[in-house]
This record gives sequence, C-alpha cells and structure tokens, in this order.
Amino acid sequence: MPIHSSSHSRPEAVADYPVAVRLPVQWGDQDAFGHVNNTVYLRWFETARIAYFEQSGMDPLMERRQVGPILASATVHYRRQVTYPDHVWIGARVARMGTKSATMEHAVYSETEQQIAADGSCVVVAFDYGKNHSTPIPQELRDVIAAFEQREY
Repeated sequence: MPIHSSSHSRPEAVADYPVAVRLPVQWGDQDAFGHVNNTVYLRWFETARIAYFEQSGMDPLMERRQVGPILASATVHYRRQVTYPDHVWIGARVARMGTKSATMEHAVYSETEQQIAADGSCVVVAFDYGKNHSTPIPQELRDVIAAFEQREY
C-alpha cells in the first residue's frame, strides 16, 4: 500500500510510475540555505524504492532466495528548490533490466510548486546475501517485475 493519505490523489507528473509515495517535507530536511538538503532526495528515492519492492511482491521472493538488491550507484538531477512546508510525491519504476542489475528511475514532485523538483536513477545489483556476491537476476524475479510494470524487458 502506498504511503499516502487517500484524500490526496497522485499527481499526473508521477502517473507513469507504478509506485508513488507521498511524504511531508520535515523542517529538519532543510539546510542552512533554507531548502531541502541534497542528501534528503537520496533518502526519498530509497523510501520509494523500498515501497516498490514491497508493493511489487518482490520481498517474499528475495527473502526465500536470499537474493536482493544492493545499491551500486545513484544520480540526482535537482530541478528546483523544495522548502518546508510542503509534501512531495516520489515515483519509482524499473527502466532497464540487465543480466545482474536493474536501473530504477525516480521523480520527486512538489505539491507546493506543482512541478517535478528532482529526478534521477539508481542502479541496483542482484546480490546473493548468503554467498556475499552479485548474481544474475532470477527469472522468477524478472517475471514479477515485468508483471508489476506491465511491460517486457
């Protein structure tokens, strides 16, 4: 279930993301310049990514196989400032799947600005936590993602 109140509908700007979570901007998210600090966006991406894993049905598969994602890289493009008070919607989707890694795209939409405030991507690698090394993405996991995204990879 997405993290948001039912009284707030998902903005069109994140409609193409199968998962979008709504979060309040916290006073402590701001830095000395009075806008949300750059590191907060990475936490927001992480929150949406974890919601994606939960909502897609990946969690039970990963737990059973001891194979899960490990973050390899993250990129953020800051488009406009976000300040307190505000609420943001963070979208998450899988854009590409390789043999051992997948690229997830994220967008941060500001309700106050009514625009995308940031976007970016993360590369997650399939990781066998029992053997402590990367592994090919299991076909079962690929099938779950393809069904959730309603597309082929």
